Amino acid sequence: MFSRLLRPGKRSLESLSEQEVLALAISSEEDDGRIYLAYADALRGAYPHSARVFEEMAEEESHHRQMLIDRHIARFGDRIPLVRREYVRDFPERKPDWLIGNMSIERIREQAEAMEEAAHRFYLTAAARTGDAATRKLLGDLALAEKSHESLARRLGEEHTPVDVKAEEDETARRQFLLTYVQPGLAGLMDGSVSTLAPIFAAAFATQDTWQTFLVGLSASVGAGISMGFTEAAHDDGKLSGRGSPLKRGLASGIMTALGGLGHALPYLIPNFMLATTIAVAVVFVELWAIAFIQNRYMETPFFRAVLQVVLGGSLVLAAGVLIGNA
Repeated sequence: MFSRLLRPGKRSLESLSEQEVLALAISSEEDDGRIYLAYADALRGAYPHSARVFEEMAEEESHHRQMLIDRHIARFGDRIPLVRREYVRDFPERKPDWLIGNMSIERIREQAEAMEEAAHRFYLTAAARTGDAATRKLLGDLALAEKSHESLARRLGEEHTPVDVKAEEDETARRQFLLTYVQPGLAGLMDGSVSTLAPIFAAAFATQDTWQTFLVGLSASVGAGISMGFTEAAHDDGKLSGRGSPLKRGLASGIMTALGGLGHALPYLIPNFMLATTIAVAVVFVELWAIAFIQNRYMETPFFRAVLQVVLGGSLVLAAGVLIGNA
């Protein structure tokens, strides 16, 4: 504990010497180059054109790093102090490689532009603090180079990802989102909303007891969610179908299944039976119309066909539950 208290904290950029500023710039360029290569690796399978963009950006960072090393050797010698971004207060952090695989292509592009903008601001600040003319010129040139990366990403994008290719990559990203999240989630929501109607309303009208009805609805919803989640995750590993991570699909399906059933089970926490049932029926129709909307919006199912399939089918299941409960 005492060793932690005595450990020095992060330093401010203003407290660094010119040699330490150069060392920080060298390590930062190395980090950014590695990150761009990680972006390229993550994108190469589905987005080969964008992967090439990030490979060239990594090459550019490597060139900057060598210029900085040469300047350090000329000014301070071969021994470069170990100064990394995590040692400096308020210096922009970078995400570790293992988080990159979960980022969308649009998010990766945004991160790259943010990295270049942060590097631009750093070099401007560093150039203003050095008294050596050659070092000041180098840092100023690098600031301009990083600023132009506001465009290197765009310049290289024009070369490697022309409009038609970018549109194709964006469509691939959209299709992957639909396959991994929307399709399993929609299937879960439909199953949870429709399959639990009969047991919940049968229990409601058979017992006239809101608490017992809620317990039936809770158990049916949670059980269906677990079943759908495991089924979705286990029946397809996503490698051949291209549907993405089985864990993500299983979670999307399981969570939406449980929510679909809980929507019309929760009103039975209200002690008044008629009030709880009225609210539950209203929730059911909202759920069914929401499913029809999602089918139309994301799966491109004609709206009236979606309404006919979902609302009519759900209404029949609801009616069956009420009839069985009154029998």
